[in-house]
Amino acid sequence: MIYLDHNATTPPLPAVVEAMVDCLQADWANPSSTHRSGIAARRRIELARESVARLIGARPRDVLLCSGGTEAANLAIRGVIGEARKGIAIATSRLEHSAVRDTAVLLEKEGVRVHWLRHRSDGVVDLDALETLLETHGEALDLLSLMWVNNETGVIQPVAEVGRLCREHGVLFHTDAVQAVGRMPVDVASLDVDLVSFAAHKFHGPKGAGGLFVGRGVRLRPSITGGSQERDRRGGTENVAAYAGMGVAAEHAHEWLQGGEALMRSLAERRDRFESRLAGVLPTPVVNGGDSPRLWTTSNLGFPRLAAEGILMALSERGLSASAGAACASGSLEPSPVLLAMGVEERVAHGSIRFSFARETSEDDLEAAAKMIEQVVTSLARDLPESNHTD
Repeated sequence: MIYLDHNATTPPLPAVVEAMVDCLQADWANPSSTHRSGIAARRRIELARESVARLIGARPRDVLLCSGGTEAANLAIRGVIGEARKGIAIATSRLEHSAVRDTAVLLEKEGVRVHWLRHRSDGVVDLDALETLLETHGEALDLLSLMWVNNETGVIQPVAEVGRLCREHGVLFHTDAVQAVGRMPVDVASLDVDLVSFAAHKFHGPKGAGGLFVGRGVRLRPSITGGSQERDRRGGTENVAAYAGMGVAAEHAHEWLQGGEALMRSLAERRDRFESRLAGVLPTPVVNGGDSPRLWTTSNLGFPRLAAEGILMALSERGLSASAGAACASGSLEPSPVLLAMGVEERVAHGSIRFSFARETSEDDLEAAAKMIEQVVTSLARDLPESNHTD
């Protein structure tokens, strides 16, 4: 099998599995207990927190551990709103992951004022429009939430500039960094960012573990009450094994990222070669988000007038795993709301497939995948009316 759905989840590293099994067998005690076994379990958690903090350039005490990116994003948004001292208003984007986008829609129904950000046609936030928004509504705005790397297209948002504008106007800034942490250099200390959410299973750690960087002075209403864990901001007995696995994954990611810009450039070139191999396929694929800065992890290709479901089923039968967009929306027959919000034509959005890569994805994998994709698309295109073959 060739697995090109790493934006949905990545396989856990052998060292991660080993650490989790060891933890389940040896350090399974309640980390809130004061006996030796409890202290040993607590030490596992704190070592993991230190490793994650090192990965994102934060102080360990500023890293709140939780179940994953969705909970972390909800805690960031609802936590700030719960302690709001301004006008109970937020700003976010229709290009966000559903963890943020759907939360904003629900909050809007509950009476929270939501300002929807404008984007350029390439999917990058319109900084001029953002600055105007902040100048006009900044005094009443409690939080701005903007994804760092889009999970469907890989488009990278200018979080440094967005953070600077938010800081200038006294607005808290949250970024969903689920697709960024462990895949590109992240240093929260060098950014004007107040809240950063992430998930371990996107960088070869386990599902059920993630976290939220919380900047100094940021007040959050607890997401789960009934316990004093995580400095009273998230009650409940901790998932020690999952956190231990996340810590190991963070250590490996930190070491791998020492390759720096040269590594990022090499991986981006690998993605570009994959797309070039498919440039001659008919119908000619559209690279969604291809005109903007993208992370090396993602290639979202739209095949006009074809149906994504048919493409995916045929690829799966041949041993290639990909997706039609966010894993959270699997099973939907509708085109991606993110692509439509970007202005992608519906005939292209309907046939858009996300191929996402990991650091260990090989050139041989991508070459074999390109051949499969060409065969499938060519076969499906034969059923189109003759005039559509070259769309």
